[in-house]
Amino acid sequence: MNEKQKQKVREEKMKNFNPNENGLRNKGIFGLPFEVEESELVLLPVPWEVTVSYSVGAGDGPKAILDASLQIDLYDSLYPKGWQDGIAMEFISEDLIMKNKILRTKTEEYLKKYGEDNIDKELGKEIDKECGLLNDFVEEKTTEFLNQNKIVGVVGGDHSVILGYLKALSKKHNSFGILQIDAHMDLRKAYEGLEYSHASIFYNVFKLSNIKKLVQVGIRDFCEEENNFVKENENRIKIFTDYEIKKNMFLGSTWEKECDKIIAELPENVYISFDIDGLDPSLCPNTGTPVPGGFKLEEIIFLFEKILASGKKIIGFDLCEVAPGKEGEWDGNVGARVLYKLCLLALKSKFSQ
Repeated sequence: MNEKQKQKVREEKMKNFNPNENGLRNKGIFGLPFEVEESELVLLPVPWEVTVSYSVGAGDGPKAILDASLQIDLYDSLYPKGWQDGIAMEFISEDLIMKNKILRTKTEEYLKKYGEDNIDKELGKEIDKECGLLNDFVEEKTTEFLNQNKIVGVVGGDHSVILGYLKALSKKHNSFGILQIDAHMDLRKAYEGLEYSHASIFYNVFKLSNIKKLVQVGIRDFCEEENNFVKENENRIKIFTDYEIKKNMFLGSTWEKECDKIIAELPENVYISFDIDGLDPSLCPNTGTPVPGGFKLEEIIFLFEKILASGKKIIGFDLCEVAPGKEGEWDGNVGARVLYKLCLLALKSKFSQ
């Protein structure tokens, strides 16, 4: 389907769609009537949390976000007509949900003995193998969409699920940078003996030579190993810790000035990786590894707007570690709103600059 055909299909569907009536919307993401085929932006849900090390729940993130997305008003001053470009989410794979549950049980068995002489190393290898296959699946799916000239957003799941997508992007773009909103560096080598641990995602990503700069923002929990890794690779990694940012503001700086510093470190092509625990825990109380501190949502939205104004191009994004609680849908609600902003940011970057 070429661009004109996609546009025609969307226009036909919009004739019978009222964006002002939340309760009457279809069952697509954000209540939109579009399918993957005619949409300019496709979301790939990955319900996977096999290697999480503290609390579970991120595997239910895609479904929680989808459910909460239906009550979001589509009008947004960031890009008022952006939804008309077409946003659609792939079906959440029941096979992945089942495989995640089986492997998560095995990981819990493995972790009980981690650090002991009788640890089941073969079980660890099995977990790594299955996580490697998940990475292959994500790379294959995102490559398919990228080859159709679509913008892709990955919806986790834990943070480990993005490796395949970044491999796909590294084959499409000769050079790009990553803006990582996160409470953690995720730069540990094979955390808890697992190569594809969620806490090792950016150690693994760093092996992709096309990624010229990793800019981590909001960091407030890291180990000595990670700190040393940053020092050894200071030409490719820039860290803006939560405390350093706020200390500067306590001493008279402004959030706008801090944003300017962050943006100055980014190359022309930017991938945004958003771990929900980069926000204040009051906005994501059930995320797997919450840490005190963090950003207000409007601070991150302001940063996004500044990135657009700078003329940099958003080439893709992810949202990970959203975990719904047993009561209420607050985490899914916030996650859906973050996701919608990311979608509009990427669409505006492609079509309105």
